[in-house]
Amino acid sequence: MSLSGSGVIAIWNDITDEGRANFYEWHDREHIPERVGIPGFLRGRRYIALSGSPEYFTLYEVQHKSVLTGADYLARLNSPTEWTTRSVQHFRNTSRSLCDVELSLGAGSGGFIGTIRFDSDPGRDAELLKAISGSILPAVSKELAISAAHVCRADESASNVKTAEQRGRAANMVPRWVVMVEGATQEAVENALSTHLNDAILRDLGALEAQQGIYRLQFDLVDAR
Repeated sequence: MSLSGSGVIAIWNDITDEGRANFYEWHDREHIPERVGIPGFLRGRRYIALSGSPEYFTLYEVQHKSVLTGADYLARLNSPTEWTTRSVQHFRNTSRSLCDVELSLGAGSGGFIGTIRFDSDPGRDAELLKAISGSILPAVSKELAISAAHVCRADESASNVKTAEQRGRAANMVPRWVVMVEGATQEAVENALSTHLNDAILRDLGALEAQQGIYRLQFDLVDAR
């Protein structure tokens, strides 16, 4: 389905080998439920890489982009639990963008997701967004076994706010653009990306150093309130 709100948090990260078992317990039993419990948070999903890196991709959907800079979320970021403080010390190669949803199309969620994150010359933003939202993603959404397609743009100011939780891990990168394609099979997602969103196409639109990964769903929690 199309994303259920106007904002998302997109996070990519690796985990040290010694922190992996704890990561699953913490993320499933405390962290994602805690986030989804914040007013305005609608859904949290975690995926594991089938190709590309980092190993994990987590996506949170929020009702409105203002939730990302709101008091409830910032209060949680500045009051991490003891378990969170221990767990984030094992994060590596983290990218995290708090994003506006520019376009979201789809009939349903997919068990596989392709993510593309990249920066660009801000002077070409309008051209890039017009091409991706006006023709590329509508074509992607019509491909066989594709469930949804989304393009999101980072709020760089919100993404770079320093909080107590972030002090426990290395500084993260903030990709300015995030494109996601969901599908029923890994092959469908790979084909859609290679046909419509390959490196050559993105470079022509002004994308810089696009990084792509294909991920499989591991955990999904929807706000039940």
